Amino acid sequence: MPVARLLAVAVALTMVLLTGCAGSDEPPRPAGEISVATGNRGGVYAAYGARYAELVERRLPGATAPVLYTGGSVDNLRRVATGEAEVAFTLADSAADAVEGLAPFSGPMPVVALAALYDNYVQLVVPSDSPVRNVTDLRGRRVSLGAVDSGTAVIAERILGVAGLSPDSDVAAERLDVGDSASALADGRIDAFFWSGGLPTAAITKLRRTTPIRLVDLGDVVGALTRSYGELYTETTVPAVVYGARSAVTTVSVPNFLVVRSDMPDAEAYWLTRLLFEGQRELIRAHPEARRLDRRTAIATYPLDLHPGAERWYRESRP
Repeated sequence: MPVARLLAVAVALTMVLLTGCAGSDEPPRPAGEISVATGNRGGVYAAYGARYAELVERRLPGATAPVLYTGGSVDNLRRVATGEAEVAFTLADSAADAVEGLAPFSGPMPVVALAALYDNYVQLVVPSDSPVRNVTDLRGRRVSLGAVDSGTAVIAERILGVAGLSPDSDVAAERLDVGDSASALADGRIDAFFWSGGLPTAAITKLRRTTPIRLVDLGDVVGALTRSYGELYTETTVPAVVYGARSAVTTVSVPNFLVVRSDMPDAEAYWLTRLLFEGQRELIRAHPEARRLDRRTAIATYPLDLHPGAERWYRESRP
C-alpha cells in the first residue's frame, strides 16, 4: 500500500478513536427517497449498487432507493453535489478533482465519504491478434476512452498523456460505456478500449466468450502516471485467472469510495454505512469485489473526509 494511503488509514483511525463513544443510542432510521448513483450497465458499480439499493429498501422501512445507471464517477459526483443522488460510487482520483474544484468540475464539490470499498483496475482491452503491445501502439487507432463523465475517461486520458499521446489528435477517440465498447470491439468498429473497474467486469467476461481478447500491459506508463498524478495510483496486476489469460498483466489501480453530500443528516449517513457492512454477504453475491470491504481499511478515504455519521458507526462498531 502506498505511503499516502497508509498515512490516511492511520490518521482516519486516530480521528475515529479520539472522538470517543459519545453515546450508543441508535439513531433514527431514515425514510424517503435515497437514490443510488452507480455506473455503466455491465460494470461492477452497477451490480454492487443495485444490490445495495435493495438492502436500503428492505432494511429501512419507509425508504425507497431508485438505482441510477450513470456515466460513472464524474457524473456521480456531480449528481451527489446537486442533490440528484443521495449516495454514489466514485473513483478516488475523480473525487480528488471534485473536492479541489479541478477540471472537469466547475468548482469544489461538497462530497464526503462513507467508506473505501475496493480498488479499480485499469484494463486496456484489444483483440488477441492485435498488434497493440503497449500504449504508444494506440497511435492512429480507434480507441474508446470510456463514457462521457466517467472515471475511466479521466484515467484513460492521463495514461495517453504520460505516454506522449493526445486523445484529441493521436487516436480516433470514441466515448462509449463498457458495454458499448465491448460490442464495438467485437464488431471491429474500434481497435481497443479502456475500462477502469473491479475484477472481473461482467461486460469483459461476456465479450471473451465470443471474441478472443487480451489485456495490454501498462507497466511502462505506471511510473510516469504516479509521478504526474500522485499515489492514488498504484502499480498492480490483473491475475491471469480473471479472464483466462496466459499470464498476469501489469496495470494500475485506484481506490473506490461510496460518497454522499457533506450536509447529509448524520443519522442517514450512519445507517447507510451500517447497512453496507451488515449486508456484506448479500453484496458479495452481487459481485465478489464486495469481499474486499473491511471496517479497518474502509476509513482510509483520502482525499475525502469521512462523514460524521459514518465516523459514528465505525467508532461504535469497533471490537
